[in-house]
Amino acid sequence: MSSTDGAGDFREAFDEFRGRRVLVTGASSGIGAAVGAALAGLGARVCLHYGRHADAAWSLAATLAESGCVVVTQGADLAIPGSARRLVDAAAASLGGLDLLVNVAGAPLGRYAAETLDDETCDDILQLNLRAVIDASRAALPYLRQAVHPAIVNTSSVAARSGGGRGVSVYAAAKAGVEALTRSLAKELGPAGIRVNAVSPGYVVTPIHDGFSSDDERRAYVAATPLGRGGTADECVGAYLFLACHRLSAFVTGQTLGVNGGLALN
Repeated sequence: MSSTDGAGDFREAFDEFRGRRVLVTGASSGIGAAVGAALAGLGARVCLHYGRHADAAWSLAATLAESGCVVVTQGADLAIPGSARRLVDAAAASLGGLDLLVNVAGAPLGRYAAETLDDETCDDILQLNLRAVIDASRAALPYLRQAVHPAIVNTSSVAARSGGGRGVSVYAAAKAGVEALTRSLAKELGPAGIRVNAVSPGYVVTPIHDGFSSDDERRAYVAATPLGRGGTADECVGAYLFLACHRLSAFVTGQTLGVNGGLALN
């Protein structure tokens, strides 16, 4: 699109999502659910992935279907090696292909001092937060290569740059890996027209913090955030839509967009 195409193209930019086939991982709650709902509401055909919370995903899918959206659900435990590839293939089979992969699923799985971490826990954290993203992206490539304006949008974390809070060293390392993966895949896949970017949320008030962050830790996150509050899942959606939308970000690839209220400034 040239700079002379007119403002109307920008006002109608999200029209391009109509009929697009999208897999959103981690879509049973939080940011993933918000992104999946937004894309479905814009006319995309969306596969909502869930891990442990099938009921929440089915409930969201039912609500969206009542509004005329086209959605399917697909369960997979991404902490199990090989599950991400099977998820992508199942989603593509349900949707008739794949135009957009949005990798949101991830969690620290707990707070662990470095000296108490065992190999199994390290493996689980890395599998869920990094290896599953790698495997899903690899599995999606044959489908994306056949798509028009294909894209991958990954999810990092402010922890990738700040190191995160107490006991999340491996999670922070995994998310840093996601950002490096995003840059590397952008270089490799750019010639094929596949854009790869990432969103990096800061402290966002979602179920990921339930039973994980204490009240003191939540207050510390807020105190360190220049906007003086935690974000919401809905406030993250715009970044994903921007990076997924060819009309708005056709010349954007290999980037990580922070949505953190100023918690990280670079």
